[in-house]
Amino acid sequence: MPAFAADIPGGGISADNLSKHVEVLASDEFEGRAPATPGETKTIAYIVDALKKAGVQPGGEQGGWTQAVPLVRAQVDGPVTATLRAQGRSRTLANGEDLVLQSLSPVSEVALEDAPLVFVGYGVHAPERQWDDYKGVDLKGKVAVVLINDPDYETPQPGVFDGRAVTYYGRWTYKYEELARQGAVGVLIVHETAPAAYGWSTVRASGLSPVFDIPREDAARYHTRVRGWMQRSLAESLFTGAGLDFEAEKRRAQTAAFVPVPLGDATLSAAFKVKRDEVVSHNVIGRIEGAQRPDETVIYSAHWDAYGIGAPDAQGDGIRHGAIDNATGVAAVIELARVFAAGPRPQRTLLFMALTAEEKGLQGATYYAAHPLAPLEKTAAVLNIEMLSPDGPNHDIASWGNGRVSLESDLKRVAEANGRRYSPDPNLEAGFFYRADHFAFARAGVPAITIGAGLDRVEGGIDSGKALRDAYFAKCYHQPCDAWTKAWDATGQAQDVGLLYFLGREIADGAAWPSWREGSEFKAVRERSETERK
Repeated sequence: MPAFAADIPGGGISADNLSKHVEVLASDEFEGRAPATPGETKTIAYIVDALKKAGVQPGGEQGGWTQAVPLVRAQVDGPVTATLRAQGRSRTLANGEDLVLQSLSPVSEVALEDAPLVFVGYGVHAPERQWDDYKGVDLKGKVAVVLINDPDYETPQPGVFDGRAVTYYGRWTYKYEELARQGAVGVLIVHETAPAAYGWSTVRASGLSPVFDIPREDAARYHTRVRGWMQRSLAESLFTGAGLDFEAEKRRAQTAAFVPVPLGDATLSAAFKVKRDEVVSHNVIGRIEGAQRPDETVIYSAHWDAYGIGAPDAQGDGIRHGAIDNATGVAAVIELARVFAAGPRPQRTLLFMALTAEEKGLQGATYYAAHPLAPLEKTAAVLNIEMLSPDGPNHDIASWGNGRVSLESDLKRVAEANGRRYSPDPNLEAGFFYRADHFAFARAGVPAITIGAGLDRVEGGIDSGKALRDAYFAKCYHQPCDAWTKAWDATGQAQDVGLLYFLGREIADGAAWPSWREGSEFKAVRERSETERK
């Protein structure tokens, strides 16, 4: 038991409780916890019951435990046909193998015929960085081929995109959004494992699953007709057929002088039906009202969703259980609710959130940020929790990305006060800052951080921790093998959650307001909201 456990109410953070929550949430019965499925119904019921037992009050809409999150769900309905034509030859492409195609455009059927392919480099339009990959090219009726990550990712010296640390311009979400603004009919992102930070199996799993969006009157403007990814080997053959060298074109795209280039006479035809419907998913919210400043709020959050049921793996298991990602985070939120409810009331109100559809583009968090149940200008901080380790204790605890927010130094101080260390994100090139729910709050100006496990294992050190992490992302991330087993060791999770208790207690009881540092793109947004707060 951690040395500081006696300072935490309710008998301290229980590793057994954490492990049991994960075991249940990641079980076959919960069917991979996909939004708007029977798995969601079971998940919501379990989390609500757990928060009731923890002793907190409902914090959702109309005095209930949930916040309804309306979503548009779109999925490929039936087979996908895709044909590449170049130099008088046709090649049939296999969906899921050569590429993955999907659509969030408000159509019932995609019928793309001989759309020219144009290479647009990294697809970045960033006037504030004096960067424009488009140079006025007309993309109407064309499919853009675009690289993942930022122009700086593979350059020997850092440029205007923060070196290997990914900016939002490097995320696949940005590329889809920008190509829609540029008028392209389609987008194909070239997959490469290192700059994407995950393998093709992850792309395939997510690409063949339903996609979600918030309801939009202008959905046709916001989304290209078709979008997806292609294997690097397919891209290389395309470039070769056009008389281009893929690596040479990539190097050209790493410079501000880059100009889009047609991929010879290559065209793409694609046809598939799309099943669209509107569904309602749910955020689950528990609440402890603040004793002195109830109108001010601190949020603990984690996403409850995973990827549901997909194609069976080699062992015949098709359930993407989402144990590490992110039943561990939900278990932490429930356990934090329990210990806070067992102790003295905090000065600020605490919200304990299990958010939906993070895996579908941070939809639950984005919806809450647009429809907050507590004013965002009076929300002091969001402490989001992701992917705690099942492999025992670590010397360190980490946060995702370089957030330029005071919460990072607060976490460092709390860790060191309890005999631990804080490790900045060792993998900034993966762009995790933009891949977790805290980002939705950050965009609204709220100081926010995602906290996860460190890599310096008590038994085995950094080499061991890195090897385990790399193996997880290579084999089990978004795959059926992200599952709870009897070998699960939640003692490290308990220690991490203990630190989160102290950090949250400090913020909830203190008068100070966490803040964004100089250089943060969210600082100005918060400063405007601070004016409203005062």
